[in-house]
Amino acid sequence: MTRWLDPPPVNTDSLAALNLHPLVARTLIRRGIALPESARAFLYHDEIPSAPFPNIEKAVELIERAIQNKTRICVWGDFDVDGQTSTALLVQTLQSCGADVMYYIPIRGKESHGVHIESLAPILDGGAKLIVTCDTGITAHEAIDYANSRGVDVIVTDHHELGETLPNAKVIINPKLLPKNHLLENLAGVGVAYKLAEALLSNSEFRIQNSELLDLVALGLIADVALLKGETRSLAQKGIRKLRETKRLGIKAMAEFSGLTNFETITEETIGFNFAPRLNALGRLDDANPAVELLLTENPARARVLANQIEGLNQQRRFLTSQVYEAAESQLRENPKLLEAPAIVLSHTGWPGGVVGIVANKLVEKYHKPAILFNEADGILRGSARSVDGLHITDAIAANKNLLRGFGGHPMAAGMSLDADKLEAFRRGLGKAVEKQLGEIAREEPSLQIDEWLKLDELNFELADALEALAPFGAGNPSLTLATRNVQLKSVATIGKTKEHIRLNVEDERGNVQSILWWGGAGESQPEAGTKFDIAYSLRASTFRGEKQLTLQFQEFRIREEKPFEIPPLEIEVRDLRLQPSTFNLASSTLVWAEGADKVKGKSRFELTQADEFAIYTTPPSQTELKRALEVVKPKIIYFIAIPPVEEKAEDFLNRLAGLCKYTLSNYSGQTSIEKLAAAMASRESAIRLGLEWLGAAGHFEVKIEADAVFITAGNQNKNPYLQNELFVALRGTLKESAAYRKYIATLADVSALL
Repeated sequence: MTRWLDPPPVNTDSLAALNLHPLVARTLIRRGIALPESARAFLYHDEIPSAPFPNIEKAVELIERAIQNKTRICVWGDFDVDGQTSTALLVQTLQSCGADVMYYIPIRGKESHGVHIESLAPILDGGAKLIVTCDTGITAHEAIDYANSRGVDVIVTDHHELGETLPNAKVIINPKLLPKNHLLENLAGVGVAYKLAEALLSNSEFRIQNSELLDLVALGLIADVALLKGETRSLAQKGIRKLRETKRLGIKAMAEFSGLTNFETITEETIGFNFAPRLNALGRLDDANPAVELLLTENPARARVLANQIEGLNQQRRFLTSQVYEAAESQLRENPKLLEAPAIVLSHTGWPGGVVGIVANKLVEKYHKPAILFNEADGILRGSARSVDGLHITDAIAANKNLLRGFGGHPMAAGMSLDADKLEAFRRGLGKAVEKQLGEIAREEPSLQIDEWLKLDELNFELADALEALAPFGAGNPSLTLATRNVQLKSVATIGKTKEHIRLNVEDERGNVQSILWWGGAGESQPEAGTKFDIAYSLRASTFRGEKQLTLQFQEFRIREEKPFEIPPLEIEVRDLRLQPSTFNLASSTLVWAEGADKVKGKSRFELTQADEFAIYTTPPSQTELKRALEVVKPKIIYFIAIPPVEEKAEDFLNRLAGLCKYTLSNYSGQTSIEKLAAAMASRESAIRLGLEWLGAAGHFEVKIEADAVFITAGNQNKNPYLQNELFVALRGTLKESAAYRKYIATLADVSALL
């Protein structure tokens, strides 16, 4: 249960001279910005002077010498958006300076983060004489020593936490080396790269101005959840404005595929929901190097090809994310005590490593607690952590370094690995470290700080425009949480291509109505009609098809007046025939549920109708399918025969699914549905989707899935081995869950417990 905290009263007299909207003034005071000069610096980016990095001149000197000597420079980046934009920014800068420059980003599935000698050696063999890292390198001791042994200098630009010792690089530029409260202390990797570019471009007349790089800076800072304070906030403000007028063909092509048509209204939300997930999909499920090409290309056709490739990977990323999120929520429902700990820590063998960080972030947003999700392979857990404001998650993880194989990160996100048998010890140790930082708050029930209570008719463009002065919102500067009391649900509509979002129309006591968007709200519990509740949301002004509109985004609701109801008694007779299938002799009126290879004449789960007598012949693949079937049939008598299908390994499942795809091609012109395939294989729909995606990534077929419809064509040259591996891991985990559930039913003493 989330506690709602009312906004504390404040006196805004100290900011009266600025003539701010009253809510803007109150918000600044509540966030510790009480002096006019501090408020001006926060609201207007030009008020913050640009600060140079100490000792950056040595890096500029090394780069200029390499340019003069016409020696090759390699920019070594990382595969997330921060690393991609850092790499593109430095490559563009060096090219404009006339440098012989190449770039390299490790492939996540093969190398993971960092600089690795196996990949560095061929680059040095190819003639690179200077390595410039971005968003990585601060712990690359061995690789940098190797470069030094080859006579190659290394400049490290990074923002991650320092190790116990620094690598032996010629120059290290990292905000963690700056004194506390320095204007640059919160820069992400792209911000550090920008400061180097700024210093380079200030020395001479080049083809570009450093302001032309700011759109990349905004992408990286927002995507990496950098704390928006000091010059980091100023650069984000400037960068978003530059992004609204960007000339980059790759960004425009990405926007077109995502449905974004109006660049004038781009905000940090656009980056977070449109651009960042698509660019991250490359690094998580494939090779991130094409992202640099996308951000730099001046060829319109190439930009569209790359953006189209990214769009396909993003769809696959969304699907994998939804699978892992559902599984994580299932663990929390089954074991609520996991939510009582100071941090949410979950693991599973079937979770693809490429999306666990995204799901961890979704859990943080929902439960207001730090979260770590691990995927397990060969007894080793590899995880991604996401934090909450006020908690330095990497420091909390570092407090347990004796349990870890390795770790690294920054205040809001981190990665780590450990042996599976040390998970419980790590969970306890992490909880203590979180409590040490946050105090008793860590164990309190989650809270939601309301910034202002408003009536629905007070929500207007004037207010939305005034609040825009506080943007960009993000880490260190959350968007305002507004709330309205005593509303009722007027109507609900599902929206989006996959019907995963909902639109709530709510009405207050005075008859005012507002529409509120609930992203990912489909399937979540909603207030019942006639029930009064309070609702919390954020407010932005946006433009849709050329028309300005208010956009309210749902955050939470709390019931004020429960509508009384009675739960009718469950009167279902259960007859257990699991050990005596030979006695299967039922009345002709009995509805039989049979799927897969079973020869018994029956209906699949998608063909069920209401019936008084219901025979479950094939064991369901999960409790979800059983529950849905019972909701449809509403039986008075249930016969549990529960014959389990033959347990399949993932390889066998894929072979059988491939056979069905070939059959569909030969007999139905390649058109089928998820439902038909799931019924034919007695499997969960999620397993079918994963299997089809795998067959596509393996190049066996071209597979297109639209809602439930499946379109299959022969041949596919776009093989993606890393995506294959991620999908295989997820599929194997899903099949194991189904097998475990079927074994549970087979050994259950009283099957009525399933109801």
